[in-house]
Amino acid sequence: MNKDSKIYIAGHRGMVGSAILRVLQERGYNNLICRTHSELDLTMQPDVEDFLKTERPDYVFLAAAKVGGILANDTYRADFIYDNIMIAANVIHFAREYGVKKLLNLGSSCIYPKFAKQPMKEEYLLTGSLEPTNEPYAIAKIAALKLCRYYNEQYGTDCISVMPTNLYGPYDNFNLETSHVLPALMRKFHLAKLLRVNRFDLIKKDILRYPLGFNMENEEILDDRRSIEQRFEKLGITASYVMLWGAGNVYREFMHVDDLAEACVFLLENYSHKELGEFVNIGSGKDIKIIDLAMLVREIVGYEGEIRNDLSMPDGTTKKELREHLDVSERHVHRIINKLEELEFPIYDEEVPLNHSVTSCQLQFEERLSPISRAISNCLLSLGLREVSCSTDKVWLSQAGVSRSYM
Repeated sequence: MNKDSKIYIAGHRGMVGSAILRVLQERGYNNLICRTHSELDLTMQPDVEDFLKTERPDYVFLAAAKVGGILANDTYRADFIYDNIMIAANVIHFAREYGVKKLLNLGSSCIYPKFAKQPMKEEYLLTGSLEPTNEPYAIAKIAALKLCRYYNEQYGTDCISVMPTNLYGPYDNFNLETSHVLPALMRKFHLAKLLRVNRFDLIKKDILRYPLGFNMENEEILDDRRSIEQRFEKLGITASYVMLWGAGNVYREFMHVDDLAEACVFLLENYSHKELGEFVNIGSGKDIKIIDLAMLVREIVGYEGEIRNDLSMPDGTTKKELREHLDVSERHVHRIINKLEELEFPIYDEEVPLNHSVTSCQLQFEERLSPISRAISNCLLSLGLREVSCSTDKVWLSQAGVSRSYM
């Protein structure tokens, strides 16, 4: 890619898309195209065709998706499979029609079977049944990577697909109904601490700035202190304990979104699908048990209450550790873990532990979102959310309350 190449970032307001946009800008790319959801609905085929026909970008980063945590995936199953299939089909098809030189498709580690061997290798795809709670999303992501493969084979396109592990970072979703585990834990412990120290003024500011989810109206919640306590208790947030979904014995791997963005730009700059194969894993190479993650967040926030388990809620897949590598040829395997070491591409400081990363992220989160107290700021920093912002104009929710990064 040249610095003046026309590059379209689909989903530039989401966590991944915004990170890719930042990396491209930092590297001096000066011909970047972005559209909000109100300007371009990627599920609408005629609109996507008109856009790509008019703009004719040279390169495309397909980071647009409807995303959410385990509850959102299990609740809005039809929305997740339809929207994500339509987004991928429309963008990939018309990118080919209108001369895109190379496209990078963002997938997800949920494409792997529920009981895949660990760490998960690319060849484990479609070797077993999927995790039921996010099966619709996983099927859509599998369809997207297969679409890239078959367009490459039939039409000679150059579409590459990457499968990242669990991500965190700027513009994450902190809605308790639709968020992933890490932002949900941070907000729960933060609000529980505010309850414990009777800072209802800060709680009200938090709720007014950012929705809790579950169709809870701000006006009803904020009637009085008792109303807040009752609603929070339904969410598993109290002054004396925070409720953790499931037993907490499953493992998850986490990576900061900036590291993923650096890897994506690097791959699009330097590799084609012929070198990478059907797709490539990108992760940190380290995982953590969810109960340990919860205790880490609790410690960082400074919450002194208990952690209790809601065993009626699903845990999800037991373990999802990626084997991060890309097969450049049959003779060479280059790993993408923290650093793209053999490719001489450093993207992660292995000496910085997760807790430090989260704390730094939380602090910057507070700087951007003043109603969130310094407690959660420190937590986000330690958890690696180095620059989190979740102001209402930067967190994208569908009418059903599901986060959309393609707006």
